[in-house]
Amino acid sequence: MKAVTYQGLKNVEVKNVKDPIIEKNDDIIIKVTSTAICGSDLHLIHNMIPNMPKGYIIGHEAMGIVQEAGKEVKSVKKGDRVIIPFPISCGHCWYCEHDLWSQCDNSNDHGEVGAIFGYSETLGGYDGGQAEYLRVPYANVGPKIIPEDLTDEQALFLTDILPTSYWGVENGGVKIGDTVVILGCGPVGLLAQKWAAYMGASRIIAVDYIGYRLNHAKKFNQVEIISLEEHDNVGDYIKDITNGGADVVIDCVGMDGKMTVMEKAETLLKLQGGSKSAIEVATQAVRKGGTVSIVGVYGARYNNFPFGDFFSRNITLKMGQCPVHSYVDPILKLIQEKKIDPTDIITHKIPLDKGKHAYEIFDQKQDDCIKVILKP
Repeated sequence: MKAVTYQGLKNVEVKNVKDPIIEKNDDIIIKVTSTAICGSDLHLIHNMIPNMPKGYIIGHEAMGIVQEAGKEVKSVKKGDRVIIPFPISCGHCWYCEHDLWSQCDNSNDHGEVGAIFGYSETLGGYDGGQAEYLRVPYANVGPKIIPEDLTDEQALFLTDILPTSYWGVENGGVKIGDTVVILGCGPVGLLAQKWAAYMGASRIIAVDYIGYRLNHAKKFNQVEIISLEEHDNVGDYIKDITNGGADVVIDCVGMDGKMTVMEKAETLLKLQGGSKSAIEVATQAVRKGGTVSIVGVYGARYNNFPFGDFFSRNITLKMGQCPVHSYVDPILKLIQEKKIDPTDIITHKIPLDKGKHAYEIFDQKQDDCIKVILKP
């Protein structure tokens, strides 16, 4: 089969690789019909995630048709059309039983965190979904059958960014009348803006430095926009225009934020896990007693982390990998009821065999690229 493979720094190639096979009795194999590139996939090709062997199949947002099922699989069958949540979860450990699906204790033999499709040996070593076929373990737990009246484009983001963005807003405790600042207008940030409005926020402020993404936020989500390029200190500016800061700040950027020269050097030397610029904006933009919800991915430890700024102002910090499984059903219902439409963020549909080109335009912010779907 063909698959997008990691080949080193800023280098992916579509290669012919071995087809996956049933390895355990609760595995399934799906024929991938749609898969997407996630912003966090860029961390892999930027060498921000350790233990990435060359030739590794990447991608954790995938859906398709069940082609084969192990003899213990009861929840789906051959021919079913399913989405695959990005965390790999056994369903019966303490964490799964307490809805912390992304922290499953049994899916990852390589570390103390849960497992993710296509996201390095550190996070389980499972092949990713940017391929023609995908092996899915624990298939009685994760895969969700999708109604035929929904297109792939409507359903695909249930694998990650729809639940992640919803969870980030919910985790921040957004309620009716709140002022919410959303850092980043990539796919997760744009969807978080929709969820903040759905949950009743009266004022939503979107921050980014890329003009076309800010324009998309304003056009489709009717939010206020602020460009990092137009202010020396965006955090202080937000504090001024909100009379003391936002009730909730949602960081949808993570370590992809703009780096200082020192951060670039420290990250290259593995002394720091990337940028902390979004966190620094959040310390200034949130009001005293407010909440900062972090869904943007962060890596290793960070120098000069502004912990004291949070402590001194009684800020609540919430963060982590979304427990996707808990959110698939309620969000699917909202899609069916046409209360949420995630499809406006899709800017490119590209054949899988053009995966290298897809990564280039997504990484380099070319052709007004926001979200890419790859079609095997």
